[in-house]
Amino acid sequence: MKLLTVNVGRPAPSEHTDAEGGTGIDKRPVDGPVRVTAPGPRGTGGSGLAGDAVVDLRFHGGDDQAVYAYAREDLDEWERELGRELANGYFGENLTTSGVEVTGALIGERWRVGPRLLLEVSAPRIPCRTFHGWMAEHGWTKRFTQAAVPGAFLRVVEEGEIRAGDAVEVVHRPDHEVTIGLAFQALTTRRELLPRLLDAGGALEEEARERALKYVERQGG
Repeated sequence: MKLLTVNVGRPAPSEHTDAEGGTGIDKRPVDGPVRVTAPGPRGTGGSGLAGDAVVDLRFHGGDDQAVYAYAREDLDEWERELGRELANGYFGENLTTSGVEVTGALIGERWRVGPRLLLEVSAPRIPCRTFHGWMAEHGWTKRFTQAAVPGAFLRVVEEGEIRAGDAVEVVHRPDHEVTIGLAFQALTTRRELLPRLLDAGGALEEEARERALKYVERQGG
């Protein structure tokens, strides 16, 4: 299991977002080491990667979305599906991985990346208007949602530098069954799964927790 590339993006204008300053979704692989730190809470903190832009802080970035990972194997499947090349970073991911089970990763699972960086799986990526426009594929949001292969956001537990080729090691798997794939379905197409998200305990991001609790309350307990 390893990093194929580490990808960062610069702010660029886009007609697909109303955020002042455009979007940083166009991520490109970089040479050399990249420092990764906890960026701070949503609304003030952006990306965890030095040199990477998160423009719309209302909905993106912050400690629970400090780093976004997507598997090269899943990009390869999308290439076959779409009939076009998808370079590393094209989905806006910071880490393009090889051999890492991203969709099957558990909320709260911890990855050692390189010698020092420790990341914790926090949430699935939910497609937004900017992603839809960037892909320029008819019905993209629906197709991405139906595929349920969203990639994973991670929070920074221990800071460090990483680079392409670094090993990825799963050093902790919590004792529950709330995967990125299950969480994505619960938050998008299968709301009846929302109560199961609570099994992830304190590793579950606050927004998902609130949605799960509201669902349980509406169902009468």
